[in-house]
Amino acid sequence: MLKELSIPLFDLLQGLSSAMDLVNPALVNHHKRVAYIAHSLARELGFSREEQNNLLVGGMLHDSGIFSLQERLRALQFDEAELNRHAELGYRLLNNSSLFAPAAVLIRFHHVPWQNGAGKTFNGEEVPLGSHVLHLADRIAVSLAAEEPVLTQVPELTQKIAANAGETFVPELVSAFQAIAEREFFWLDIVSPFLDLVLARLARPMSVELDLEGMLDLTNLLSKIIDFRSPFTATHSHGVAATAEALAGLLGLSPTECHLMKIAGYLHDLGKLAVPAEILEKPGRLTKSEFDIVKAHTFYTFRILERIPGLETINVWASFHHERLDGNGYPFHQGAAELPLGSRIVAVSDVFTALTEDRPYRSGLSSEEVAKILEGEVKKGALDGRVVDTLFSHFDEVEAMRKAAQSRAAGDFLRLTQGG
Repeated sequence: MLKELSIPLFDLLQGLSSAMDLVNPALVNHHKRVAYIAHSLARELGFSREEQNNLLVGGMLHDSGIFSLQERLRALQFDEAELNRHAELGYRLLNNSSLFAPAAVLIRFHHVPWQNGAGKTFNGEEVPLGSHVLHLADRIAVSLAAEEPVLTQVPELTQKIAANAGETFVPELVSAFQAIAEREFFWLDIVSPFLDLVLARLARPMSVELDLEGMLDLTNLLSKIIDFRSPFTATHSHGVAATAEALAGLLGLSPTECHLMKIAGYLHDLGKLAVPAEILEKPGRLTKSEFDIVKAHTFYTFRILERIPGLETINVWASFHHERLDGNGYPFHQGAAELPLGSRIVAVSDVFTALTEDRPYRSGLSSEEVAKILEGEVKKGALDGRVVDTLFSHFDEVEAMRKAAQSRAAGDFLRLTQGG
């Protein structure tokens, strides 16, 4: 058993929810607000501690099935087809995880209206009351206007929710909301810059610590949330993770370090959740402003991961994959002296995987073409020559591991999106 790493689960969830909300400034803290509102409703209703925890997790991940900015905007506009689609995809993503399966069931039905009791079921399935709690919490969160003081909005918002009791929302939940709405601190917490701290306190009784095996399982799942937003990136992080793990072993890193390298590969593009899928899928050359958006992704990866105790080494390895040995990379302009071997391995693994994949603007390149490009990057001072030499000295072995990992991820993507 691998026990060398221990990470607080909720800290990682906070980071992931922050990343998912980066895609649009209008969505900042949306997942956290829904989590806080849902937990508050559950506590007011006397739900068990376990049910409160499941709603906290459900709120943090409720929109994990939204894969593009346009889908997110349609959801904000209450597009019924989009609401049901992303709820189902979120369920499929999370349901196979023992950590998130209880929350996944709540997420699956979190846009089902009450319809005077008809909402107890949906497509022949029983809808948990917790799903209706998430539904109400989500609608409260999206109804708040950023430009107006929150307390000023309370009377109108409370009246709006009450007017939809029975048809849209469960009357019992609306009554609980009306009781909470009278407490100013509830509203001030929602819009407070201290919401992270409030949620961390609420989550303290969960106190789930992940060891290295748990982290591998969880980051495998997170990589799918990151990558599945586009068929062109659907297997990328799995390819990088497998390549990095293989190269780490060939370069003499310990078994534990090899597993940490795999985790770094899974998380290296976490910040790409801030990049709209429309840019990732663009068939032509990116404009300067579009490329500037893409360039910011490693900055976001770094800032999100640095908030999670225990991930310091993984963060450096994952977030510096677009730095160059000559200091001309981005966004931190680290040079050879600041880039450890792990960062250099992830950098080579990222370029290698990207070159071998099909992209919107080209098909995957041959091994000869990949070798020429990587050797050119070494000569230009971008990539580490020792890592590149190791890759091509063991090309068939590394390539087989990359292909196998990406094939598994491709199968998972098809099962998710096609319901297989």
